[in-house]
Amino acid sequence: MRGTDEQQEWMFSYISAEKRVPKDHPLRAIRTMVDVIFKEMSPQFESLYSKTGRPSIAPEKLLRTLLLQVLYTIRSERLLMEQLDYNMLFRWFVGLSMDDKIWDATVFSKNRERLLEGDIAKVFFERVLCHARAQHLLSDEHFTVDGTLIEAWAGQKSFKKKGNKSSNSPDDPGNPAVDFKGEKRTNATHESTTDPDARLYKKAKGQESKLCYLGHLLMENRNGLAVNARITKASGKAERQAAADMLGQLPGKSRITVAGDKAYDTKEFVQQTRSLNVTPHVAQNNKSRASAIDDRTTRHQGYAVSQRKRKRVEEIFGWLKTVAFLRKTRHRGTARVGWMFTFGVAAYNLVRMRNMMEAPA
Repeated sequence: MRGTDEQQEWMFSYISAEKRVPKDHPLRAIRTMVDVIFKEMSPQFESLYSKTGRPSIAPEKLLRTLLLQVLYTIRSERLLMEQLDYNMLFRWFVGLSMDDKIWDATVFSKNRERLLEGDIAKVFFERVLCHARAQHLLSDEHFTVDGTLIEAWAGQKSFKKKGNKSSNSPDDPGNPAVDFKGEKRTNATHESTTDPDARLYKKAKGQESKLCYLGHLLMENRNGLAVNARITKASGKAERQAAADMLGQLPGKSRITVAGDKAYDTKEFVQQTRSLNVTPHVAQNNKSRASAIDDRTTRHQGYAVSQRKRKRVEEIFGWLKTVAFLRKTRHRGTARVGWMFTFGVAAYNLVRMRNMMEAPA
């Protein structure tokens, strides 16, 4: 017998969001880890707010909402608020009941400076690593470094000579007609008027130069978790400088190995890593120049293992650029772009940890 297509609005529901979310839903394990981490971060949250005045939106709820934006590839805060309004799963994850009023999207703009000032993304990232370390998921011997381009939120038309911010087209100042054919444009003489921290850069010959930042990762090789992340202004030496800085921050004094692609095969980087008690397992660049490492390193079986493991760092970059919307940043300035990059890497680690905990033994 065919049922009738009756549609009726119900005034009350006696089933909570907690019961509607399946027990095996992937967000449940992430929510459990996040709740523990936020409880540990309570002193940092407390220091960001005044002791008097009206209560604000809890920073824990703001950060859970931003996590949803990263995990579900939601392109804007306004769309995020729309989803939070009618999506029961999102309300449950954030900690809102079905009757709670949704915030205005400008809440994130107003609180972003506070979260930046407290460096909350870095604290969150470090707490995630502490939980991974407690579960013995991190290697303390073998690592990989790599960098990637993060396209800036600035167009080529904004890249003008320093000190010259006037429009070339008075009839349309919002989108001026610019003819820079034949003009030599370099970072020394030009800068973006919309994002001065962005740099014109290309990572390889034959590629298009773009206004961008460089994102850097240090990954442990056992399970492919990122143990350090940062954003720098783009330059030819930024990858190697950032890699050396991240290696220097690793705890302990025992000898470790670091894998990398051919861009790290330079005499300066190899000497710098060895001075840090780090064995460089970088890919040899024999085509364009003499390699800085020789058979004393490459003959060992561990070198081949490092070369195989180092490719997993591309999985992190791929996830960040496709899922976390970091192929082209939506923020301006090294501080804000770096905050979102670090927060996105922490979200990746949470997903990776959940997958490893749920994997059959």
